[in-house]
Amino acid sequence: MPEIRLFDRTIQMLGKVLDLRQRQQELIASNIANAETPGYIPARMSFEKDLAKALENRPQPQAQPHPRHIPIVANRIDNLEGTTERRADRGVGMDGNGVDLDMQLIAQSENQLLYETSAQIISKKLATLKYVCQDGR
Repeated sequence: MPEIRLFDRTIQMLGKVLDLRQRQQELIASNIANAETPGYIPARMSFEKDLAKALENRPQPQAQPHPRHIPIVANRIDNLEGTTERRADRGVGMDGNGVDLDMQLIAQSENQLLYETSAQIISKKLATLKYVCQDGR
């Protein structure tokens, strides 16, 4: 029996991307706020490779109690957390601070743009679903 889902994998993936981009924005904001803090090493978060790997591997259905039941699928996207590491942007200054403000501002702009793009795509997909549910009205 085919799996019944209200939302497809794309909506699930985009929802997870929004969560991860939000976390990344918080890290970048923290880095910017600590640009003058002696000894502060900026944090970076990466999740793109993990997300691509999770999307490559199709989830395998778990054992079914009855062949006519809807399959239960373990979703690897939901478990994705990303990897956070601390390292200096270009080098450590005399005060031990490793934040390059220009690099952090660029990273913030890029992350914001990618977040907004993901939000627009998910909005369009939900609008399409709404259109279908209203019988094309």
